[in-house]
Amino acid sequence: MTLREKVGQLNQRMYGWDAYRRSPDGEFELTPALYEETDRFEGLGALYGLLRADAWSGVDHSTGADAQAGPALAHLVQRHVLERSRLGIPALFVEEVPHGLMALDGTVLPVNLAVGATWDPDLYERAAAHAAAELRARGGHLALVSALDIARDPRWGRTEECFGEDPYLAARLTEALVRGMQGDVEERGVFAPDKAPVVLKHFAGQGATVGGRNSAESELGPRELHEIHLPAARAGVRAGAAAVMAAYNEVDGIPCSANGPLLNGLLRGDGDRDGVDRGGWGFEGLVMADGLAVDRLARITGDKVSAGALALNSGIDLSLWGEGFTHLVEAVERGLVKESVLDTAVSRVLTLKFRLGLFEHPYTTTELPSAEAGRSLSTALARSAVTLLHDRAGVLPVDQAVVSRIAVLGPHSATTAHQLGDYTAPQRPGTGTSVLAALNHLTLPGTEVRHAQGCALTGDDLSGIPEAVAVAAVSDLAVLVLGGSSARTPDTEFDANGAARTVVSEMTCGEGVDLAGLRLGRAQRALLDAVTATGTPTVVVLIQGRPHAVPEAAEHAAALLTAWYPGPWGGEAIAEILLGRTAPTGRLPVSVPRSAAQLPVYYNHKDTEYGSYVDEDAEPQYSFGHGLTYTTFEYGVPRLTEEGPARCEVEVTNTGERAGRSVVQLYIRPLRTTVWPRTLELRAFQGVDLAPGECRTVTFALTEEQLAQVGGDLERAVLPGSVEIRVAASAREALTAVPVAVSAGPAGGQGHGGVPGASQQDS
Repeated sequence: MTLREKVGQLNQRMYGWDAYRRSPDGEFELTPALYEETDRFEGLGALYGLLRADAWSGVDHSTGADAQAGPALAHLVQRHVLERSRLGIPALFVEEVPHGLMALDGTVLPVNLAVGATWDPDLYERAAAHAAAELRARGGHLALVSALDIARDPRWGRTEECFGEDPYLAARLTEALVRGMQGDVEERGVFAPDKAPVVLKHFAGQGATVGGRNSAESELGPRELHEIHLPAARAGVRAGAAAVMAAYNEVDGIPCSANGPLLNGLLRGDGDRDGVDRGGWGFEGLVMADGLAVDRLARITGDKVSAGALALNSGIDLSLWGEGFTHLVEAVERGLVKESVLDTAVSRVLTLKFRLGLFEHPYTTTELPSAEAGRSLSTALARSAVTLLHDRAGVLPVDQAVVSRIAVLGPHSATTAHQLGDYTAPQRPGTGTSVLAALNHLTLPGTEVRHAQGCALTGDDLSGIPEAVAVAAVSDLAVLVLGGSSARTPDTEFDANGAARTVVSEMTCGEGVDLAGLRLGRAQRALLDAVTATGTPTVVVLIQGRPHAVPEAAEHAAALLTAWYPGPWGGEAIAEILLGRTAPTGRLPVSVPRSAAQLPVYYNHKDTEYGSYVDEDAEPQYSFGHGLTYTTFEYGVPRLTEEGPARCEVEVTNTGERAGRSVVQLYIRPLRTTVWPRTLELRAFQGVDLAPGECRTVTFALTEEQLAQVGGDLERAVLPGSVEIRVAASAREALTAVPVAVSAGPAGGQGHGGVPGASQQDS
């Protein structure tokens, strides 16, 4: 390959939607921009967003490729690339798959925060497999999926893209994502035709930005990085992830796209070099830069040529939209980067293309999976994510023998547009089910369902509240659906990387939409106060992309649920739970604060003298792991097995009158360590379905990894000292649960049940 051809393989500069135009008769034609790009490098390494459709790209059903036309467009572009490549090297088509394929007619799944609320990796794995099959059937190859960001400040607009605040929960869901999308890769490393290599983003620590501001600086010590922000990435790498995306943020002042110790050292693990053992994870896959991140390095290097050289030397293989990598020929000629480093990056890009079988079958697409199957999986995730926070008045499930008039109120009550989350393609009219439509469909004959919106999601217009109050006052029950929105509209202004810049719509969450406060808007708060003041029992349902602080609902609502952004059919899932067609099973993946003033409120803080404020309670309104259902459970005292492999067992009994599901959560509480410990750390969980009165023993394996902690040397090990094991239904309950102590002796000591240096102690 010539130097120019090599550099071309590392570039992903072009927006895919600029590569084609659709004529009025529905035919696609290639643009001069694509011809210029392929001529520039005698081919094309990768093309981002050929199928992407949204307000930023400007692609909709009149201008883009739907499910049926997608393969033809992909084949047209690929044929052009192969014709322009002297060596016949195909292009990688890279697409966003944040919660389903972001393309016209792609199945929209609930956002990651909702997935985290399911605590169900198996269900998510099936949904991820469906998304991969849709991508490949449409002609796409490589899936960009958020998985590695940990939600530590809910003011951050991208909180919805996180699985939650806990590294263990995120790690298990990241594994499920990789398994579902990539499948069981054959021994020779080839992906099946309906599977897609995944790019896990963002590596690493992007959820730790100061003040919850997007792309802001981070204040991460190395131990915080290893304990909180790296476990999900390590789990994804172990599961075989094909690629990761370097994050926008910096770690200790070094941008991730220029962080050689992070990418070449920790991630790839250079091993023993110059007498230094760098450890590392042995990752052999691709590292992609985030959008325009390479060009941002010019702020510290002085120009884009040296910025591209710095990124390549630091471990970036593939750029995204920037100009820095287009100057790599000059960088090699100036001696800023060795051609051997360039060759290594090119080999990673080509290897991925070989693993996809693109050289042998550049035009292969599989059969499009059933849209009904996608809807079923999306609804199942939404149903599993709905979380009952309280039902103090005992109004749920709705007893339709008593309740014959239901008021459905609020800005979210009759729409699906705000159920979808950020990074969502335009939906065809009629797609999805609102809460109002679902209740009208599912309630028994004779039940009167009346509707009044009351107010908009944003703004101060209170004129609709009297109508909502009047409807609530003559009803037996009010269902008030409030929350936020990440729906982008054509009048939204965007940064160069697609983040929302000036929000002029009802968008209150999403990339670039960070908040200083966590309260709902003035009109929504006024509506909530007015409806609950009628005396009609009010069930508040929050549809949101971050945990809003709604103390009024916690205090005055008869019941409170959160559904996050549940996807198009979320209204159906919510109505089923309200009416008792199914029971709520969701658990909080994040702590819910009382106000923004008390942040941070994540459960796994350092075990210091964590006092309260003079003017505010320091504890969250609802804790990580919390979630109720329509029955009750009793947990026995956990016990360690005396023989064989180390296990922790606990009996769980359904003490209510309805079948239900509990998520049993195992936490460790470090007692004596070489570093300052955290209060609690989640280390295992299991869902258990029990009939009324049924008792079952739940068993957790206690491996060295389950008990390991990050020590002062940043290595994970069962440290000298001891930990307590606590089993409960939430982090808050774990603080007071009866513990079992596991003592860890000196390194190399005799272990209990296969755990090095562990033995049972008296509780």
